[in-house]
Amino acid sequence: MKVSAAPVLERYELKYTIPMEQVADIVAFVAPYCHPDKYSENSPDGFYQVNSLYLDSPEFIFLRRRLDGSENRFNMRVRSYGPNPKLPYFLEIKHKLGDIVRKYRARIEDECLERVLAPDTDISRDLTDQVEADNAILFRRLVHSYNAAPVVMTSYRRMAFFSDCDDYARVTFDAGLRFMPQQEYRPLEVSELLAPSDMETVFDDRCSVVLELKCYSKQVPLWMVDLIRTFDLKRRGFSKYSAALAQVFRRNEFDDSHRVSPFAGFEKRK
Repeated sequence: MKVSAAPVLERYELKYTIPMEQVADIVAFVAPYCHPDKYSENSPDGFYQVNSLYLDSPEFIFLRRRLDGSENRFNMRVRSYGPNPKLPYFLEIKHKLGDIVRKYRARIEDECLERVLAPDTDISRDLTDQVEADNAILFRRLVHSYNAAPVVMTSYRRMAFFSDCDDYARVTFDAGLRFMPQQEYRPLEVSELLAPSDMETVFDDRCSVVLELKCYSKQVPLWMVDLIRTFDLKRRGFSKYSAALAQVFRRNEFDDSHRVSPFAGFEKRK
């Protein structure tokens, strides 16, 4: 499965957690304004698989900034699609400044990510789009600046819709979040090793689906505002990365025992 997206995108991301039984009602609500993306349209149940390999520094700087509530933070991941991902993979940086999210993305056609991210590799060789080439170079620079490396893999199933009446607006439902510690550059899910998220500690009561409303930062479409009011949605923060990593540390699943849980330090500060 191949998925494409703009190489740089600045947007609002409004997140909510909802019960699975509410998905159908919200899908019906957005139907007059949106159409399913082609991957949802071609899936029997409307969901397709998304895999994310997250990177962090040895001190978990990216995670700590989120836990501290920093207004200026970012995370890094390698994204792949489907239960048996094939190239391309995507290098992604999500930079959040206040309520604005800026996403940098570059496709990669080489399965050996260690080679791609090596200092002496021409990382932009196979990229014809200059913005994507710049994004790839930025990703590699951050890897080496922060000594970033893979720490955890997440996988979930997504249903997605694009607006028919806005320049850019998107509605996504993410369900079935699973995770595994991953300290190698392997953006491939391993079904037998992935553990389901703990519903009681990760999600609000009975709310196992992450609903995201995404739009350009200039204005939230009125139909999105109406959607929020109609279903009395309560906005909340939700990070698949921090949720997965918290469970990895809780289960003591890191191979290197010298790693100190950043969540323990956070709890002490709170």
